[in-house]
Amino acid sequence: MQFHLTGKPIDEIAIDRLKAFEPSDGYWLAFSGGKDSVVILDLAVRSGVRFEAHYSQTGIDPPELVRFVRTFPRVKTDRPAMSIWAWLKQKRCMPSRWRRWCCATLKEQLTPDRTVITGIRWEESTRRARRRLVEQCTNHRCRVFVNPIIDWTTSDVWQYIRERGLRYCSLYDEGFERLGCVMCPLQSPSKIERQMERWPRIAAAWKRGCYRVWEARPAFHKAHPTPEHMWQWWINGGGRIDIEPTLFD
Repeated sequence: MQFHLTGKPIDEIAIDRLKAFEPSDGYWLAFSGGKDSVVILDLAVRSGVRFEAHYSQTGIDPPELVRFVRTFPRVKTDRPAMSIWAWLKQKRCMPSRWRRWCCATLKEQLTPDRTVITGIRWEESTRRARRRLVEQCTNHRCRVFVNPIIDWTTSDVWQYIRERGLRYCSLYDEGFERLGCVMCPLQSPSKIERQMERWPRIAAAWKRGCYRVWEARPAFHKAHPTPEHMWQWWINGGGRIDIEPTLFD
């Protein structure tokens, strides 16, 4: 295991962090099924802190990821009251940088005002590089985030998984670097194209949803003369979100 600047192994530092900020009502551990979630779950167990692990199933998750999460008896699966397709009908717009409602409705609303453990790390992006070890959510006065592996590198994460013999989702072995909602507009068009080929049923559902949005909003017709035009615009980065999800890998 790598060592911290203090000379202490970084996993022990992470465990100390969890112990130091343990709330009286226990943690809410945000488990996504990704590699970072696997690590924070193991660290939480090792630390002995009280916690509940929860997975927010969006309905557009890779099937392999859903099956993997189900192998963890300690992780409770939460589902939103409305599906992504019902939200599309209500919102009458595709997720975009201007209307970033997908994570808010499918994930963040399911998280109560508790102290939340996440697997967010500085190395993941320039935006996440501005995150802190402990944060107060600006939208929820009673929600606090504790990010115990915030200073870990991706190499640290994989080394910990190997040394601890932890299981991880098979999609990583297929070359997927980060796991999450299929065709999330956070991703590049090339990654969206790969996911369309990998999960054609989910891609077809997204396309049907996009067509219905176009039909329900005549205001879109000026910019997009046909529903196919709007679909091609969206999958090629037109609706790309520049703001990253708050909680999850």
